[in-house]
Amino acid sequence: MAKIIVFNNDTDRMETYTRAESAPMPYNTNGTLTVREFRGSSKSNILWTTKRTMQSWNSQRYIFGSPIPVGFAFRRPYEGGHSFLSQHYAGVAFDVGQTLSSQRRRALWNSSNSSGVWSYVEPFALTPTWVHFDKRFGSPVCSSGGFPLIKRGSKSNYVLIAQDDLNTLGYQTGGLDGIFGLQTENAVKAYQSQVGLLADGIIGCNTWRSLQEEVVGKGATSTTIN
Repeated sequence: MAKIIVFNNDTDRMETYTRAESAPMPYNTNGTLTVREFRGSSKSNILWTTKRTMQSWNSQRYIFGSPIPVGFAFRRPYEGGHSFLSQHYAGVAFDVGQTLSSQRRRALWNSSNSSGVWSYVEPFALTPTWVHFDKRFGSPVCSSGGFPLIKRGSKSNYVLIAQDDLNTLGYQTGGLDGIFGLQTENAVKAYQSQVGLLADGIIGCNTWRSLQEEVVGKGATSTTIN
């Protein structure tokens, strides 16, 4: 069984579900994406994503008209496996089609690129043996891309990334709920002060980079919430 936290972009609320590995993901239609497929190689008991990511998957699956094999989707930052500011850590990205023929994989890329349901589709030349698409949102706070600025009052799966990082590093946020409250703000300030950043409690580019560089691939610690 997995605990799945979903940011509902339409209501600006965090929702929590408990699902078996063989069950469809929340907001998935026709069972085209199971919890196990979304989990991929992640060992976490807690997964997260957004409603709009699942809706984009539903549309893409319908447009393509055939099963889409998922190689990689969700990962928690401490598990690593992707670049520091990867959208896989936000639970909004998919690397798919690894087991398809090159012809079918190209057809999937063409379908994804023209569907209009994704925020970003990786150029085919950069992913010749898989197709990457994601439903990122918000304006990236770093010029190179990545995650949006978050602060007190923010709600989203990006807040979950920050809370996960902070707890793994020993800065307690009072939970893993995707809501940037007072305890999360205090944890951010404590971390910023410790590493020599401006302790304003706001997670901008420098704080995102610092957190992710410390946590990605580090492995779970005694303070990680699972």
